[in-house]
Amino acid sequence: MVTYHQIRSVLDARRPSLRSPASRTRAAVAMILRRTDAGPQMLFVERARHDGDPWSGDLGFPGGKVEKGEEENPRLTAERETFEEIGIDLTGARFLGRLDDIEGAHLPIIVSCFVYGIGQNVPWTFNEEIRDAFWFPLQDLADPVRHVDAPVNFRELQLVRPAICLLGPERTVLWGLTYRLVCQFLRLLGHEVGKVTG
Repeated sequence: MVTYHQIRSVLDARRPSLRSPASRTRAAVAMILRRTDAGPQMLFVERARHDGDPWSGDLGFPGGKVEKGEEENPRLTAERETFEEIGIDLTGARFLGRLDDIEGAHLPIIVSCFVYGIGQNVPWTFNEEIRDAFWFPLQDLADPVRHVDAPVNFRELQLVRPAICLLGPERTVLWGLTYRLVCQFLRLLGHEVGKVTG
């Protein structure tokens, strides 16, 4: 069973690859873990459906656009957006490290991901951007049976992309930017999962 100390050691042992092309929008998200007797779990949100939102209805992490004054420290963005979207204050959480920045495959965006550990379940309150949230066992994220090529919708496009089935048949799958961040994290922990693109 992986511990917060082990995760922190893995992330501390490397220098994350950071990107900042001026032509791309910057965003930051929080990957939040909690301890349970059965092992760590990861928090996911299901975004509310809004016309014009490219991530409408998708599964992902809490987070959003880097605002003025946060450019030099996008971790502030991840923490601010998490509090605004689901009411969890990460300022007292255990900061475990940062993943490599990733660029959007379909939109001109760069996403920074910051990893946090909390000790127990915490209550959440959703703003209008979030429909639901749930915890998912870390060990089950690496289950190859859950890794599929799935049909997804992106704006008017119908695509087939690498994904992780979290909620069962006929439910929204985890794909795109969050899928890539999850796979990056799992690979750092020694799991052979996912595909590089998605």
